Amino acid sequence: MRGQLIGAEPTTRDQPAADTGPGRGTATVEPDLAHHGDAEATPGLVDLAVNVRRDEMPDWLADPVTAALADLATYPDPRPARAAVAARHGRPPEEVLLTAGAAEGFVLIARALTGVRRPVVVHPQFTEPEAALRAAGHTVERVLLDPAEGFRLDPARVPADADLVIIGNPTNPTSVLHPAADLAALARPGRVLVVDEAFADTTLAPGVDGEPESLAGRRDLPGLVVVRSLTKTWGLAGLRIGYLLGEAALLARLAAGQPLWAVSTPALAAAAAIATPAAVAAERAIAARLAADRDHLVARLAALPGVRVAGRPASAFVLIHLSGADRVRETLRERGWAVRRGDTFPGLGPDWLRVAVRDPATSDAFTRVLGEILEA
Repeated sequence: MRGQLIGAEPTTRDQPAADTGPGRGTATVEPDLAHHGDAEATPGLVDLAVNVRRDEMPDWLADPVTAALADLATYPDPRPARAAVAARHGRPPEEVLLTAGAAEGFVLIARALTGVRRPVVVHPQFTEPEAALRAAGHTVERVLLDPAEGFRLDPARVPADADLVIIGNPTNPTSVLHPAADLAALARPGRVLVVDEAFADTTLAPGVDGEPESLAGRRDLPGLVVVRSLTKTWGLAGLRIGYLLGEAALLARLAAGQPLWAVSTPALAAAAAIATPAAVAAERAIAARLAADRDHLVARLAALPGVRVAGRPASAFVLIHLSGADRVRETLRERGWAVRRGDTFPGLGPDWLRVAVRDPATSDAFTRVLGEILEA
């Protein structure tokens, strides 16, 4: 049942529907799409549930954000930040829409595209896009990628008549980075293709100067909307800043549903600072350190009995499978560690956990505790 297509009736977040996952053959409880990692990160626990980098903010970012606090009596002007983001990606400003985090972008897409007949979300992935579609009254279908295939995408499995397709790259929670060519193959006239690149700046590949497999600079693909977040690498989850890249006419349609002054002055200052060449170079250095830390974590996890690392992790988190993971997660909490449960992601279940990549010392301490739990 590879890449199985699942239909889901439109529901509210409080009204679960039945679903069937690939290879399971039995109905399961509808995943809680409103559950996110911050719900796991109870104060006092070591947080491996949230994928936000916790390092101290550099002065070149902290200074303009702090300075913006002196200008809060003036309404936000998004034009300088919009121009800076556009220049970063080699686009005209009208092909950029700044948003209050990536999550607002998904809401704008769901509310603006009222004429969509067959929206498809490729899972497992971040649940807010589907939640936003459902809340806007859409009937959502799911393409469930197969863990036996490393959660890799085959473009042929997406229905040809789907007029809205949403996929993450790299995908949360699997950490899989899909080839740009496979994603580009999904674009066609009459379809809006939404690629969630919230973690694109965490990726690295040998011989590639920029972000491998990113579509952020592609202006030739019809209906493409790239969703970006600035909150993960730079630890700005509380500031709420992201943006959409796409055709000017399509973004204007999305912007029509956005509240006035949706992005605050400090968030705009952050966006402008992070778009500079120096900031992009800093991102690449962070991605290189992250790759080394991720390799360290994967090696430690792979050495534990009964633990299987999913696919080829490429981002700031790792998805693992182990029998009884739901019980292990509770025991980890008792031992002081928070990890992300997997059963709220469509296509996964209670035997999956997502673990954030941290420094080697933290990963060593975590895997030591996990090993003790598994051997008990």
